[in-house]
Amino acid sequence: MDPDGLQSYLDSFSHRDWQESDDGAGPIRFAMVGLGWWTRDKAMPAVDNSTFCETTVVVSGSKEKAEEVAAETETVEAGLTYEEFHDGAAVEEYDAVYVCTPNARHLELVESAAEHGKAVLCEKPMEATKERAERMVAACEGEDVTAMIAYRMHTEPAARRARALVRDGVVGDPVHVHADMSQDILGWGPDQWRLDPDLAGYGTSVMDLGIYSINTTRFVLDRDPVAAQSMMHSDHEHFSDVPDEVAAFTVALEDDVYATCTASQHAHLNSHLRIVGSDGVITLEPAFHSASGFEVTSGGTTIEIDTEQVDQMEEEFDYFADCLLVGREPHATPEHGLVDMRTIAAIHDAADVGETIEIEN
Repeated sequence: MDPDGLQSYLDSFSHRDWQESDDGAGPIRFAMVGLGWWTRDKAMPAVDNSTFCETTVVVSGSKEKAEEVAAETETVEAGLTYEEFHDGAAVEEYDAVYVCTPNARHLELVESAAEHGKAVLCEKPMEATKERAERMVAACEGEDVTAMIAYRMHTEPAARRARALVRDGVVGDPVHVHADMSQDILGWGPDQWRLDPDLAGYGTSVMDLGIYSINTTRFVLDRDPVAAQSMMHSDHEHFSDVPDEVAAFTVALEDDVYATCTASQHAHLNSHLRIVGSDGVITLEPAFHSASGFEVTSGGTTIEIDTEQVDQMEEEFDYFADCLLVGREPHATPEHGLVDMRTIAAIHDAADVGETIEIEN
């Protein structure tokens, strides 16, 4: 593609290409389940600023916290404990549930939401183990509720643009992918749930950070993993209960494409995603922690792109609400999330045995 053609192609992109509802549709009323800092500082402000959503119920392990947050939020009708939520209190006051708790507490909350007939937006990773993830899939299917795993990169303009470029063959056939996501959580203290395998799952770095590389690669390439190799270690005392203070892993995807990834919860803040094709390269850097820098090389031409600066959480909530309003299935169903859970399990198994592990379909 010549430079003018490539630039014209890139300029034609609309970051809300997924929207089917009119701006005045809705609102979809959300119960926010789990009132940690991410819900209060990221999710609830995103909903406040959204096109299709509002928060009407908040749920916490502490009645005092739930009522305090409810009092601070104009649209909230009820502040509930988890027990009250499970029992169906205020069930007429919300249409959908956003679950943002430690991984191992997702399942029971999603099961109750499904039993109440409510749509579910569940944070990633969807659970602590692949077996519990399978139970979540069954719960949502059994109650026939619309459910989505909260992969915010699916509505990030840079990731959507990269997906379109790959689909349209701008960089040729995908050959391999390099990806990293790292941060330093030592300042958060040793008692955080991400360092507790009973709450986090198989580990910390791959579960919490590596999943971005895995899932965004799947989304951009529209291919699923088939096998994994990996190495990992933990040396710092804060990581004594988890195996992956640092992890490096390679995931083989369909059609013989390889993704080589790194992740660490004890490293400098960093993220990138680089897709190398037979005729070009797409680079997102930073990729996952913030709005992405974007560069594409095709046919000897390299163009740097300023992607739209969006609130990823606002886009994610509006995308899910748009799906509910028009009655379509979201891309990241629980079945989609289960593939990541099986991949993460295979990565940890591969590190344990030092062999390539096939990923169950």
